Amino acid sequence: MGVLDREWFQRDDNPSGGSQPPVGQPPGMRQSGSGRVPQWALEEALNEQLRAYRTETGGRWPGDNRAGSNRAGGLRGGGNPAGGGRRRRRGQSAVRKLRVRTAALVVFVVALYLTPTVFERDIFPDVLPLLPWSNVPPRGVEASTVPLGTPPPSTGSAQYALFDYPNLQQEFVAYDPCRPVHYVVRPDNAPAGTEGIVQEAVAEVSAATGLTFVFDGPTSEPPSPGERDSYQPDRYGKRWAPVLITWTSPSEIPELAGDTAGLGGSEIAQRPDKPLVLVAGQVMLDAPAMVQILEFEGGREHVRAIVIHELAHVLGLDHVQDPTQLMHEENTGQIHLAEGDLAGLAKLGAGPCVPEL
Repeated sequence: MGVLDREWFQRDDNPSGGSQPPVGQPPGMRQSGSGRVPQWALEEALNEQLRAYRTETGGRWPGDNRAGSNRAGGLRGGGNPAGGGRRRRRGQSAVRKLRVRTAALVVFVVALYLTPTVFERDIFPDVLPLLPWSNVPPRGVEASTVPLGTPPPSTGSAQYALFDYPNLQQEFVAYDPCRPVHYVVRPDNAPAGTEGIVQEAVAEVSAATGLTFVFDGPTSEPPSPGERDSYQPDRYGKRWAPVLITWTSPSEIPELAGDTAGLGGSEIAQRPDKPLVLVAGQVMLDAPAMVQILEFEGGREHVRAIVIHELAHVLGLDHVQDPTQLMHEENTGQIHLAEGDLAGLAKLGAGPCVPEL
């Protein structure tokens, strides 16, 4: 049976005038006494034909050629068995769904773009210190709202150099002046006659920068020739590791071989969108070389000058070409901070406060 035509069932005239059913009228359709076919008979015949058609076509409605379609139920409310109106409604629903999905996709893409920035800047730094494997302390430990000290006025000299760091948006990198700079000393291998030298050197750089130094006592931590762990909660508690000062030797630190009497430097820490800050510095002093220097007249002052030189490296000063400055790479007999050294240290004492770190 082909595609049904509803008009085929709705013709009620009999142009042939005989006993045969009118053209297009199925045989056996019940009629009234006047020969007209009542409406209920038309509907009965229509439903009968529809049932026969669905049986023949495996349950599909006329005009429905989609594979797997399994619509149930008869003709309702005079609707089109071909389902045209229903397909239009489904088409509109599909458009709405497409719009909703497109909007959701846009929101998802925007979220992916923004979420890492928000997460890394505002959430992750606060959550990270709480994790068991964290390599940073809780933020703001011992941080004040104002600097703890004031650097002296600059000498105006330009004979100093600051370490070059990767953040080109930042003029220089320094310790946070709004919190104390803790330091510890490993006393092993300290030469006789060096008692108090470290404390004297620390006091001189503290006066030159305005930074507040706090001595936390002795430690057993060995020097680190490479990158030092800047956060050691098991050893120093939940704060940045203090500056480590050790008396060592070329056998422990090969970089001290030759004419190098000491090494100094710091690690860098940063919170997203905040300035770089120096933390966890260390000074490594060649103890055997110091023993030799102490044998000369004025040797103690020269050893103290070496400690000051390395502490200045810890705070961010680099070598200069001017031989009259203590930060000259070669030892020229200078035992005190010169004007260029003082100008550089005063600048480093005025670094930014970063309580978020």
